[in-house]
Parts: sequence; structure tokens; C-alpha cells
Amino acid sequence: MEKIRLGFVPLHRYPFDEAWAQELKKRFIEVVTSRFGNVVELVYPSEGDTKLGLVTDDNDAEKVVELFKGRGVNGLVLATLTFGDELAGARVAEEFKGYPIMVFATKEPPVLPGGFRRSDSFCGTLSLASALYRRRIPFLFGGIVFPEDDSFAKSLDTFIRVIAVHRKFIGARIGLIGPRPERFETVTFNEAVMAERFKQRVVHVTLLEVVEEARRLPDNDPKVNEIVEEISSYADTSKIPREALLKIAKLEAVLRKIASEKKLSGLGFRCWTEIQRYYGITPCHVLARLTQSGIMSSCEVDIYGALTMLIQYEASLEATPPFFIDWTIKHPTKPNVFLAWHCGNAPPALCQVKCPLLYHSIMYRDVGIESSYGTYEGRLKPGVVTISRLVEYNGEFKLFITRGRALEEEGPFRGSWVWVEVEDLDKVYRTLIEEGFVHHASMIYGDYVEPIANFAKLVGIRTVII
Repeated sequence: MEKIRLGFVPLHRYPFDEAWAQELKKRFIEVVTSRFGNVVELVYPSEGDTKLGLVTDDNDAEKVVELFKGRGVNGLVLATLTFGDELAGARVAEEFKGYPIMVFATKEPPVLPGGFRRSDSFCGTLSLASALYRRRIPFLFGGIVFPEDDSFAKSLDTFIRVIAVHRKFIGARIGLIGPRPERFETVTFNEAVMAERFKQRVVHVTLLEVVEEARRLPDNDPKVNEIVEEISSYADTSKIPREALLKIAKLEAVLRKIASEKKLSGLGFRCWTEIQRYYGITPCHVLARLTQSGIMSSCEVDIYGALTMLIQYEASLEATPPFFIDWTIKHPTKPNVFLAWHCGNAPPALCQVKCPLLYHSIMYRDVGIESSYGTYEGRLKPGVVTISRLVEYNGEFKLFITRGRALEEEGPFRGSWVWVEVEDLDKVYRTLIEEGFVHHASMIYGDYVEPIANFAKLVGIRTVII
């Protein structure tokens, strides 16, 4: 993952203790660099840029704005190292309105003889927050901290993940490969609102174009053979014909080429039944492999589904791929356990054991076994998970978020699946119904509720958290 460029604004106000402000600035830089240097490039004013390397007035603010623009920062941290100058902080924030912004107050040093308060940071932070609020600049508050505190590390870690999501979600380009299934109104989307609210674009590609390009690829194409070898290295391919495996590899090669040329962050694919009838395979495992490589790929042309996957993937700092699921049945005996399932699209890294490539357990009834190979089937690994879903009604977006635990629990199922336990399944199911959420969701391993919710808050997406 490309490093996040984080702009650090060290705010100070005369006559408070400038030596204390400089010391705190140095400590912040040291902590961020040592603890987060693998994912963050910290950008801040030096003593050659501003007075004492701090931000105390309008002139300092203008120099910091120029510095941050030149370095292309992705988000801002405003820290009141002493009382802080609210107008200088607001001036920098104004120039980066719409970027993720976090505000920190700092703890107090010992009071000097005579009762002089050296910092008074929280009082100044109230003034700064008021200035941001007045200007309608969204921000998050990270707390009253010293840089060495665990609470600072936790807040900054969350904020870094928020920036990661924001950086890829705003302006995302999502491929639409074929029209949605005619009877699936559930996956409709509003292209104009996506463009207006989030600068996003839906890139339309016909399924015919994809199929014809795949057909033109020869069996001995180097990229096709590379994909076949990769799949054979981790999957049980003993039950799938070589011809079907080659078709899977050709489809993947074409979709990767399209994603690269059109700069796609993800795509929604028309996965039934034309691709089976006219090309002869099921694309589930292709979508799984694309997702695992960082191209979020949803079933049934679910554009908001692909965006939900993108939010989760970036919240993990691209550490693990999501699994695009259906909400399905309750466990027969355990009250808060449901089946997270889809036809065969689980990223290989999430599977419990070496899984087989098989034929689609539903589609074969309509198109025949010979035209429905391509599902990667088996139980997923246990662990903590986050489940999310983005929807939009009447131009307003909302995001469902919950956490759960994938279980070490057997079951007699085809497809990709795992039993998941949540705190209150009845409440989850009722909320999904009453709030208009749909049958698709995205599930990712790890607890990312906080960064996802904070990202949504910054960009004006209402959250529904269970």
C-alpha cells in the first residue's frame, strides 16, 4: 500500500510556553515516525518554514498550506500544543476542507512558579473546534493526549484507516460489467448522486465485449498459463475440466486488463446466466481472485456492494480481502448464529483448507454442469469479522455496520460459507429489514467498526451500527 501522507499542524499561541510546544512537537514526530512509519509519511513545518517550526499566525498558516499542497497530503492532524491559535488552524483546515481532519488537545505540563499555565491546550482546542464548526469543516476529535499515550496511538491508528478509506472511496471508479439481473431491483444504484456526492464514476463495459476478448485469447497465452498455474498451486482442480480452467483464466486476464486500463478500484459483474450460456463458465472464482488482488469485485452487478467492499478493504489497510456475502439462514440450534454464504466467490486466503473448484450448485440446473464450472467452495476460517452494507435511497446514503465472530462450525453446504455469531441476531435481522438494507453485504476479518464509522461520519453517510 502506498504510504499515507499526513499533514501535522503544530499549533501554538503567545504568551504560552513555546519551549514546551517545541518539545511536544518533537515527541509527536518521534512517536508517529517510530510507530506508524511503515504506513505514514509525516509532513510538518520545519524551523525554516515557520517561526520555531510552529503555526502561530496567518503567515505561518499560509506557509503550511503551501507545504501541504506541494507534498500532496491525504489528511490533517491539528494539535494544540499550547492554547493554539484557532484562526491559524482554521485557515489550514479551510484549504483542505473535505479531507479527513483530526484534532488533538494535549495534556498539561507542571504549572510554573507563580501559577503560570504553560499550555492551557484544552481551552484553545475549544476555540479551534468552534472555528471549524462555524466553517462547516467536518473533523474528528482524538482526545487529550501525550504522544506516548496508548490512547493517542489508538486514535491515530483509527484515523490513518479513515484516511485510507477516504483516499480510495472519494473519486472511485467502479466497473459495471453487463446489466444487473432483470429481477434484482435490489442492486440498483444512482450514478448521478455518486458523482455529485463522492466524485465517483461508474465505468460501463458490455458483457459481450468481455466475452469476445476472452474468446480471442489463445490457450498458450503466457498470462493465461500463469493464471492456470497459480490456481492449480492452491486449489483442488481435479474435478474441473482443463477447458473450463482455461476459460476461467482467460476471463480473469481480460478483466484485469480492463481494470488496469480504466483505473478501476472495483467492479460489479453480471454473473448469471449469460456468461454460462454464451461463454461456458461461472465467474465466481475469477471475482474472488480479483478481490484478493485488490480489485473489489461484487456479484450480480452490485455497485454499492463493490463500494462497501472497498471501504472495508481500505479500513484494513489492504491487509486482508473482504468476502461478498448473502445474509441467509439462522443456525438451527444457536440463536445468534447465521450463515454467511455465497455461491463460490471466497478469496482463497480466507478458506479453511485447500478448497476445490467445482460447478455452480444452482446454475447447473439451467445451463448444465459443463457450462457452470468455476466456483471455489468450502468453509472459511474462524475469527473476528466486521460486516457492512452501503445503501442509498432518495439520494441519501447509509451504512450498516456490525461485528461478529466466524465460527469453527461444520455444515453440509455447497458454495463459500461460514457460520457467524453476532451479539443479537434478531436485532440485526430486524434492522436490516426496517432500514431497507439488502441481501448482499461485505464481511472482512478483523474489527474495523470504529474506522468505518468515523469515515462515514466525515463524508456524511449515516451509520446504523448494531
